[in-house]
Amino acid sequence: MPERPKLVLAMRPDLLDLVLPASLRSRLDSLADVRSHLFTDPADPAAAETLAQARVLLTGWGCPTLDAAVLDRAPHLEAVIHAAGSVKGHVPPEVFARGIAVSSAADANAGPVVEFTLAAVWLAARRALGSAAAYLDGRLPTYQSRVGADGATIGVIGASRIGRGVIARLLAAPAGFRVLLADPYVTPPDAEALGATMVDLDELCRASDVVTVHAPDLPETRHLLDARRLGLLRDGASLVNTARGRLIDTDALAAECATGRIDAYLDVTDPEPLPRDHPLLHLRNVLITPHIAGAQGSEVQRLGSYALDEVERWTKGQPLLGAVRADDVGRIA
Repeated sequence: MPERPKLVLAMRPDLLDLVLPASLRSRLDSLADVRSHLFTDPADPAAAETLAQARVLLTGWGCPTLDAAVLDRAPHLEAVIHAAGSVKGHVPPEVFARGIAVSSAADANAGPVVEFTLAAVWLAARRALGSAAAYLDGRLPTYQSRVGADGATIGVIGASRIGRGVIARLLAAPAGFRVLLADPYVTPPDAEALGATMVDLDELCRASDVVTVHAPDLPETRHLLDARRLGLLRDGASLVNTARGRLIDTDALAAECATGRIDAYLDVTDPEPLPRDHPLLHLRNVLITPHIAGAQGSEVQRLGSYALDEVERWTKGQPLLGAVRADDVGRIA
């Protein structure tokens, strides 16, 4: 039987049992020789001995940046398996330059975000916030004034793994949604294969009943939805954001929503969290949740399970399904 690779866990201690409950830890122990010391602080004297033995780092939220100084202390490191979504916070270019394999459980995290987004889109398509506000005022909608979702046009910004998941679920719904897509990296034939109609971002804003944002947070996407583009949204439209708050100009959005012209369903904001006196927090046509669309609570073990599958694939010399490559980093969340 081949020797189990030495593996080091690198994540916040308070999350360890959530990501890797007892059943998963037992499986991990069968796959690798897990070092007892948790790597969370490069300055910890015990980290040197731990890193010196590691062939695999199983990382999570709170993993330190794996910079050159850390990598120099981990001469045998061959793989970084991340039991969470984005690797941008801890995997710099040096990791890829040294030929270390990198994997992310972003696919496992995408499922809850897709489901959360779909729930928000359905609420938005039926103008739920407006109905809730009217109900508080003692006004009940008549059947003539009720808004249905059938035939609504949904604009998807970004064909990320989450964006593609949202498109697939929208098209499978019985509501007959029309789906528009704006993404500079997708060609019209690719969009057609997804079942969406390719349009530019301005046209998507003009034509959509609901706009849902799934683009990465990059310098060029900051305030992708600025005052001008928010002004293109049709009266009664809704904006859903489960991606990153910086993609939207917060002040411009607050100004638009304050008029009552558009609604917003935001799981992310800029800044995050918003100041308690921020106007967006006090508008009836805005629903803000505290960045909960991704895996939460018992769902987090999905990330650990995915990561363990990747560890097993790596030990068997199989391709990593969640592989992240150096040229991916500039285009992912």
